[in-house]
Amino acid sequence: MKILVVGGGGREHAIIKALKKNPAVDVIYALPGNGGIAADAQCVPIGATDIEKIVAFAVEKKVDYAVVAPDDPLALGCVDELERAGVPAFGPRKNAAVIEASKAFSKRLMKKYNIPTAKFETFTSMDKALRYVDQVGAPIVVKADGLALGKGVTVAKTVAEAKEAIRQMMAEGKFGASGSTVVIEEYLEGPEVSVLSFTDGHTVVPMVSSMDHKRAGDNDTGPNTGGMGTVAPNPYYTPEVAERCMREIFLPTIQAMNAEGRPFRGCLYFGLMITRDGPKVIEYNCRFGDPETQVVLPLLESDLLTVMRAVTEERLGETEVRFSDKSACCVVLASKGYPVKYQSGYEIVLPALGENREIYVAGAETKDGKLLSHGGRVLGCVAVEDTLQKAVEAAYQVADSVTFENGFCRRDIGKRALDALKD
Repeated sequence: MKILVVGGGGREHAIIKALKKNPAVDVIYALPGNGGIAADAQCVPIGATDIEKIVAFAVEKKVDYAVVAPDDPLALGCVDELERAGVPAFGPRKNAAVIEASKAFSKRLMKKYNIPTAKFETFTSMDKALRYVDQVGAPIVVKADGLALGKGVTVAKTVAEAKEAIRQMMAEGKFGASGSTVVIEEYLEGPEVSVLSFTDGHTVVPMVSSMDHKRAGDNDTGPNTGGMGTVAPNPYYTPEVAERCMREIFLPTIQAMNAEGRPFRGCLYFGLMITRDGPKVIEYNCRFGDPETQVVLPLLESDLLTVMRAVTEERLGETEVRFSDKSACCVVLASKGYPVKYQSGYEIVLPALGENREIYVAGAETKDGKLLSHGGRVLGCVAVEDTLQKAVEAAYQVADSVTFENGFCRRDIGKRALDALKD
């Protein structure tokens, strides 16, 4: 089989390594891929949002199956166009990807179908948004409506901080058109949980829960990033919480999308907060999370390609999806200064890896036979072990064995989860 994977980050590298395990796979094309992915796939210099060229390439190469991983091409209708050209593809169509592409849409959906979430208001006028913040006070959450690389959310501790976030989004265009509409939400408290799920529009199969670490610095300090590391499973996601999420959130969301004429087939990501009133949705993503994928897929014991094709063909209910009961940890090595200002072009030397160890390359290129950093988040260093404590220790051993002089990582990935296990 010829497989095409759209995207070029650590998430895509994890997906490609999992797809390679299927013996029927002859070649994987990564569009555009990166210098590290090139070790596992044929990288093709076609951008992830160049839908026309992606489809033309898939047709030319007679690709058997495509996986569209990032949010932007999904929101642009990449799956729709591939299907139109006769190429089956994993991922939601454009009219379903709006669940992530517009936070205003997703909030209205939850309100209409009584899916638990934070109270909110939506604004297209900056003056009205500023006045609203004056009325309700802080802490409060300000979100850009559209896609913003996972950075369009400000948890404002003060009214001044909230107003500054609004001005940056609506007046200064920090996130371009994505910030022309803002959603302002009540501040919720409780542990956060990420749950990726396979769904074919009828059946929902949650994957192993995970815990992301968004802030750049230890102890959750510094600016928000795309994610500095993850652990799985998340200790706050108990069987009781899982059952409640399926009943109150997961299935109702799929049913709501069907009722709206927007059936969702692909990976639906539920960003949850476990509040005193029960689990509530913070956000939906229309694709695999990054870096959650880097800890979830190494725990998948079933064949990923088989599961993905069952999703596309609406056969998920009759397909076994099995996960290991082990634990995984991913420590992200990023360029110093990320996510604000950083330099690329530093050489990276990867170590030899033992069993149940992986390094997923997120931002690197190859020049003159050398792997060089190229981006903010550069590597995801992953370990799978019998316990979370061992997985965390092993992931740091992997990270510390990488030669990358401009790299840094948080030193407390997994600490909150380990503390929760002690309680």
